[in-house]
Amino acid sequence: MSASTFWRTVISGFTATFVMAMISFFQGGLGLPVVDVGHIMKEAFNQVHVNEPYSILWGNVAYFIVGIMLALIWVSLLMERIPGKWWLQGIIYGLAISFVAGLIVAPLAALAAGDSVGIFYFDTWFMRELIIAGLTMHLGYGFVLSLCLKIAGVHGLKTLEDK
Repeated sequence: MSASTFWRTVISGFTATFVMAMISFFQGGLGLPVVDVGHIMKEAFNQVHVNEPYSILWGNVAYFIVGIMLALIWVSLLMERIPGKWWLQGIIYGLAISFVAGLIVAPLAALAAGDSVGIFYFDTWFMRELIIAGLTMHLGYGFVLSLCLKIAGVHGLKTLEDK
């Protein structure tokens, strides 16, 4: 991966993660749960400590690092393997992330934070709403990531200049 591709991907991942966070907060106005991933991560970090040494800043830093890592994984491993136009690829990646989040990440993160949501949020009283909220957030992430990468000229491990 060239330095140009790397930095364009990092910026695209940061932008897509920011949009996903905003989608999460706006969902509250639509009657869906606000899924504050930064807060969830902060609580998971602090669960093992007597006092709370980690602030919301560290939860959000971790959230954005994960979003950037997902963008790097997409570009380096998956982008060239998934067929379709950029917007369809974004939707497919968003669906895949949402599936993995509901199946593995959310249950483990909730347990680390001292709570249980279950697989696909089955242990909550608003399972359907959490699935819709997570799906909306991740579809937004995938779409915006693909759009940003298209604008940045990133096509897999190569930029337009590299081809």
